[in-house]
Amino acid sequence: MDVRYINAFVKSVGNALGTMCRLPVTFGKPELKSGDEPSGDVSGIIGFSGDAAGSVILHFSFDVAAKIASQFAGVEMTETHPDFADAIGELANMIAGGAKSQFEGLRIDISLPSVVIGPKHNVSRSKDAPRIVVPCRTDAGTFHAEIGMLIGKRSEPANKKVTVGAAT
Repeated sequence: MDVRYINAFVKSVGNALGTMCRLPVTFGKPELKSGDEPSGDVSGIIGFSGDAAGSVILHFSFDVAAKIASQFAGVEMTETHPDFADAIGELANMIAGGAKSQFEGLRIDISLPSVVIGPKHNVSRSKDAPRIVVPCRTDAGTFHAEIGMLIGKRSEPANKKVTVGAAT
């Protein structure tokens, strides 16, 4: 995976948490993920399709997710708060959208966010796309951004019109 794409996610994580949560982020050394070991208690997931296929996953412990969601929402949150998953999902969405905006020349669609909540769960990875894990440190604690992408141009335009019905 090209370092430019990893850097786009790193920059976007720093921008989103710095701006929206007032939490400066420092980054550890990116590493290749080797297995499907459990990654956290809360995961915000955004998928990619189009010229790039894959996903970005933010993995948090319950404590760190609650602190970051509270900073983001401006109210005290735990994993039982009715808006907790929405806050984590929206942060993942902002990070994916910020990174997407830096992918020049690529047409990429991002999915709606998914949030998985449960102790030491596993988000299984595709065997085709290598995953890079980037440790992210904030005053709220450490979490990990996991990025997996395969780059390949689409064969047809993103906004191609489809006609339904019989030819006359």
